[in-house]
Amino acid sequence: MKQYDILVIGRGKLAREILDGLRGPAIARVIPWEERDSVENAACLVVHAGSGRELDDAVAFCSRTGSVLLELSTAGSPLPETVSFPVVLCPNVNMEMLSFMAMIKQSAGLFRGRDIRITESHQAAKKTSPGTAVHMARSLGVSEADIRSERNPQVQREELGIPSQYLDRHAYHEIVIASPEVRIRLETRVLGKSAYADGLADVIGLVAANAPAAGFHDIVDLVIENAPKA
Repeated sequence: MKQYDILVIGRGKLAREILDGLRGPAIARVIPWEERDSVENAACLVVHAGSGRELDDAVAFCSRTGSVLLELSTAGSPLPETVSFPVVLCPNVNMEMLSFMAMIKQSAGLFRGRDIRITESHQAAKKTSPGTAVHMARSLGVSEADIRSERNPQVQREELGIPSQYLDRHAYHEIVIASPEVRIRLETRVLGKSAYADGLADVIGLVAANAPAAGFHDIVDLVIENAPKA
């Protein structure tokens, strides 16, 4: 398996967890973005987990070196319409959640035209776009504007059943598909600190095994393409 030097962009909690805990067979070194000169223009894997301030520099670096850009941020920073290097869009790095999103994407056509409602809940401090819910909405043909986003701790606790100890760190998603006679409800919940570094190591292993070509790629599509065949 190809090994990458990993450059991590970001100063928040997610970036720190990645820098401190990222390990895996496809990972040679994990380096903060500020030390990118140490890789001497070699092809790397750049993990963008920041606010977007460094995104233009990251695009220029990947264009020059042929590096892979792994886009984790849902802050809404725009990428160029065309790129000369691989960009892998990752609205989530938890493999169980990615597998669930893959199941939704593969099955979405079966529910076209149905009444579909999506609810997502995260800690009140989350200000960025709910990337996982947006991805599921696009798969199911639901407008992003119709996603219910809940940030009220009282509603989260009393209506959604989020335990009080996890109100400041959780990710909840609910899909309801309904007709007058039938109601299907799918729910996911991640309570507490998710193993972001472990999940990202799996994602990097998947990217390394597939060696994506220049252009944009959805990590959910890579999960689908690499799923065991029945």
